[in-house]
Amino acid sequence: MGTRQLQHSCLNSGIVQVLNFNSLQQLTSSMASLLRPRLPGLGVHYAYSHCLRINPPSDATISLPSTASSSSNPRCPSLVSERLASARRGAHLRCIRAAADLSAAVEEKGAQGEEGEEVGRPLRVGIVCGGPSAERGISLNSARSVLDHIQGEDLHVSCYYIDCNLNAYAILPAQLYSNTPADFDFKLESLAQGFHSLQTFVQHLAVSVDIVFPVIHGRFGEDGGIQKLLEEANVPFVGTASHECRQAFDKYNASLELSKQGFQTVPSFLVQGTEPDRSEMIQWFESNLLDKERGKVVVKPTVAGSSIGVVVAYGVDDAIEKAIDIIKEGIDDKVLVEVFLEGGSEFTAIVIDVGVDDVVEPIVLLPTEVDLQIMAKIDDSEDIIFNYRRKYLPTQQVAYHTPPRFPTDAIECIRQGASLLFRRFGLRDFARIDGWFLPGNANCLLTKASDSKFGLTESGTIIFTDINLISGMEQTSFLFQQASKVGFSHSNILRTIIQHACLRFPSLKSCSNAWNTLARKLQHAVHRNIPSKIQGYQKVFVLFGGETSERQVSLMSGTNVWLNLQGYDDLDVTPCLLAPANGYASSEHKDVDQHENRRTVWTLPYSLVLRHTTEEVLAACIEAIEPDRALITSHLRDNVMCELSTVLSKNYWFTGFDITEELPISYTLENWIKHAKESQAIVFIAVHGGIGEDGTLQSLLESAGVPYTGPGPFASKICMDKVQTSISLGHLTSLGVHTIPKDVRGKEELLNSCLPDTWQDLTAKLQSESLCVKPARDGCSTGVARLRSTKDLEVYVNALRDSLPRIPANSLSKAHGVIEMPNPPPQSLIFEPFIETDEIIVSSESVDNGARHLMWEGHTGWVEVTVGVMGTRGKMHSLNPSITVKETGDILSLEEKFQGGTGINLTPPPATIISDEALRGCKQRIEIIANTLGLEGFSRIDAFVNVHNGEVLVIEVNTIPGMTPSTVLVHQALAEEPPIRPQEFFRTVLDYSLQRSK
Repeated sequence: MGTRQLQHSCLNSGIVQVLNFNSLQQLTSSMASLLRPRLPGLGVHYAYSHCLRINPPSDATISLPSTASSSSNPRCPSLVSERLASARRGAHLRCIRAAADLSAAVEEKGAQGEEGEEVGRPLRVGIVCGGPSAERGISLNSARSVLDHIQGEDLHVSCYYIDCNLNAYAILPAQLYSNTPADFDFKLESLAQGFHSLQTFVQHLAVSVDIVFPVIHGRFGEDGGIQKLLEEANVPFVGTASHECRQAFDKYNASLELSKQGFQTVPSFLVQGTEPDRSEMIQWFESNLLDKERGKVVVKPTVAGSSIGVVVAYGVDDAIEKAIDIIKEGIDDKVLVEVFLEGGSEFTAIVIDVGVDDVVEPIVLLPTEVDLQIMAKIDDSEDIIFNYRRKYLPTQQVAYHTPPRFPTDAIECIRQGASLLFRRFGLRDFARIDGWFLPGNANCLLTKASDSKFGLTESGTIIFTDINLISGMEQTSFLFQQASKVGFSHSNILRTIIQHACLRFPSLKSCSNAWNTLARKLQHAVHRNIPSKIQGYQKVFVLFGGETSERQVSLMSGTNVWLNLQGYDDLDVTPCLLAPANGYASSEHKDVDQHENRRTVWTLPYSLVLRHTTEEVLAACIEAIEPDRALITSHLRDNVMCELSTVLSKNYWFTGFDITEELPISYTLENWIKHAKESQAIVFIAVHGGIGEDGTLQSLLESAGVPYTGPGPFASKICMDKVQTSISLGHLTSLGVHTIPKDVRGKEELLNSCLPDTWQDLTAKLQSESLCVKPARDGCSTGVARLRSTKDLEVYVNALRDSLPRIPANSLSKAHGVIEMPNPPPQSLIFEPFIETDEIIVSSESVDNGARHLMWEGHTGWVEVTVGVMGTRGKMHSLNPSITVKETGDILSLEEKFQGGTGINLTPPPATIISDEALRGCKQRIEIIANTLGLEGFSRIDAFVNVHNGEVLVIEVNTIPGMTPSTVLVHQALAEEPPIRPQEFFRTVLDYSLQRSK
C-alpha cells in the first residue's frame, strides 16, 4: 500500500509537521489519538504538542519540528531559530525512541483493540488552579510545577483557572508561567475559553479529562468547594472528598475533632463577629495561666491557609483588636486565638496514601523541622512566627531540616500520629500535616487531662495543629524536599499520587490500564540506545549561589535551570553551589572579592538542592557528611523507603525509586574548574552579582578553556559597573538611547558626612528633589529606595551603619514595603534622580461585562520595562518587553521581582499603553544597546520607555538575569513566534555557549 501523508498543525507551537504512514490502519489509529476532546483554539495538550504520539514503522519518517526562517519570521533572527531548533531536537529524542518502541505495543494490543478495549492512550489530566483566596498566586506556582513534572508522551495536560469571582476558564499552559494571576486576569476574555457557570465547567471536565488535579490553595480548593462540584458531576479527582475537606480545613472544627480523636491540642478561643465578649476572653486567659495584659497568643483566621493573617498578640485587648482587624479585612469571619507555644519547634510532614484497592495505607515521609532564626529584631511589630513571607520568600529568617533534629522517638511519634490522623479524618491520596514538638515538660499549657492523649513521648510532646489538604507544590516545596529524601523525583512522586487517585475510581480502570501500558513502553524506550548520530551526552554544571545579597535568587535560578535541563536525555546535568570556604558567617562583614581558592564549590545530590537559601544548602552539605547525623538520616530514610516499597510493589504500575542518595563533594573553585575541564562540561552560570557578573568567573573559565553561558569577561565587567554602563552608552543619544545622571558616594564617606549638607549637594548636582539610591555593584532590588528628604537619607545611612538586614516597611517619608538590604553592606552607592513614571493599575474588580481592566493615564509618557535579549555577539535579538507594575511604593520589591505569586508584569505591553510603532522602536534600541555593550548568549535590560516614540532611558543591564520559574524572561520567550518554552529557552542559551566555544 502506498505511503499516506498526514499534515498536522500544532496549535501551541504553530509548527506544521509531516508524518508518513504505510497503512490506513496506522493513519486512522494516529487520527484517533489526535481527535480526543479539546477546546477550540486552545493547545491544551502542552507536553509534546508538536510531536505526534504514534507508532511509525521502521521505514516511516517523522520530520522534526523546525523553526521559521528569518525571512518568514522577521521577529526571530535565523540564529535564534537555529538554536531553538537544536533545543527541540534534543527534547524530541525521547519522542523518537518512544515512537519506535510503541510500534510493537500497538501490534501486540491490536486484537484487544478490536474487542473495544482502549489501546495504550495517554491519561488526560486537568490541572485546576487559582481560586478566590489570597493564595491564588501560590496556586499558580504549584500548577506550573505540576505541569512541568507530569507532562509527557503518556500524559496529556489541560489547564484551567478559577478567578477570584469563581469564574472558570480554560487557559493556555503558557499562562501558568506568569508571575501572578494579575498578569493575565484582565485579558482572560480575549485569550481563554470562558464557561458560563461552574456547572458548565465541570460538565466540560467530565468529557475532556480523565481525572482532575486540583491545586487551588485555601478557599474553594481546600474547603471542599471544588471537590463538591466534581463529585456531583462524577468527575474523578486527586485528593480528599468534600465532606472531609470541610472538616479538616476549619482550624477550630479540626482542633475539636483532634481532641475528640485523642490527640494533644493547643488551648484556643473562638472569636466571631466584631464585638467579642471581653470578659470571656479574660477568663480564658486566666484559665490558661496567661497574663491578661501581656500574655502572648497567636491570632489567626480559622479558614485561611499559608499563614495568611497570622499574627502574634500580647494581652486580651491586643488579641481582640487583631481578631477584629482580620474580620474587618474580610480574611475570615471567624478567628482563633491560641496559646503561643514557647520553647517548641515547628514541623511539617507529608503523608502519601499508597494503599491498594479501597484500603487506606498512609505512609509519612521524613518530616521537616521549621527552624525560625532568632535575629536581632529591628522592629517591635516583627513577630517570630512562620508567616506568609517567611514561607514563600527565600530569607535567612527560617531554615529547614529534613529529617528534624529531634530525638528519634519524637520523629517516630510524628510519623505514627500523622498517619493515624490521616486515617481518622478520612483523607485521601496526599496531605501535609503541621505541628509542634515541645521538648521536656514545656507542655504545661496544653489541654487538660492530657496524660491519655496521643503525642506524649520520653523526649517531649507532639501536637498537630494544621491539616493542609492541597500542599504547596512549588519546586522546593516540602512535598518535593521530603519525597526526594526517600527516593522520589518531582515527576515520580506526582505521578504516584495521580496513579493512586486513579485506583479509587472504577470508571478510570480501563484508561488507567491503557495509560500504564503506554507508560511501561515509554519507560522501556528511555533505556534504548540513543540514535547513532547523537551518541553520548553533554555534561553541564549549573553553578549558583555566591556571596552577594542576590545569592538566594541565584539558588532559585539555578534550581530552575537544573530541573529544566534535566528533561534532555542527551544532557548530564549537575547542580553546583558556590560558597565561601569558611561558610557564610565568615563572609558577612568582609570584602566579597576574595581569591578563588577561598571559595568552594559543592557538587550536590538531588535532595540537597531543594532548599530555600544557600545557607541551608551549605549546612545540609556539611550535615550530610557528618558521620553521626548521616547515620541517623540513613537509618530513618531506609525505614521509610522499606515501608513504601513494601506496599507500592503490590501495584504493577510502580517502577521503583528514581533518586539515589549520594554525598556532596567539595572542591576549591580552582579545582572545580579543572574538574569541569576534565569532564568536558559546559558551565551554566546562574550566579547573580559578585564574581558571577563582574567578569571574574568568566575570565577564570575562559583561561581554563571551559565553555560557559552568557556574556564574556569584558561585557560583564562593564555592565556590572552602572557608571561604566552609562559611559559606554553615552554616544547613543542621537539614536534615542539615554542614560540617567549618577553620583557615586562611598559608604564610609556617607557614614562620616554631615547628612543635611550631603542631601543638599546631591539634589543640586542631580537637579532633582527626589532621589533613587542603590548599591553600585548589586541588584535584585536589594538596597534600592526612593529618598525624599534628609530624614530619609538618615534612615538609609543608619541602616548601612548598623548592617541591618532590612529596612522595615514605612520607615521612610512615604509608605513603602520592606526594603531588603545587601549583606554585607555595599562599599559604594549610586544616587540618581528619581524618574517619575505613569501609574498603571490592574483592577482587582470586574466592570460591566465582568472583565478586569487596566487603568492608565499617560501624564509623563514614560513606563518602566524589562527586556530579555538573546543571540550571539553583534546579532542580539530583543524579546517582547514586559511592563513592570509596582503594587506598593515606588520601587519594585524583592518579592515583586522574584517571588512567584507577587508582582505584575504585562507581557507583551498592551497596545492601549504603547503603540506597535513605539514598541518596534523600543526593541530596536534595546538591540542597539545589547550589541554596543558586546552582550551575547542572553541578558536582561531594564529601562524606562517613552510610550509615544519608543525612546529608552537605561536603568541597568543584567548579564546573569533572574531565571526563576516565573521570571519575565520565560514570559517573553513564550510570547515569541513560535513560542520558546522554558526547557527550550535554557537549552538554546546552552547551545549559544557551545557555538562560541567552537
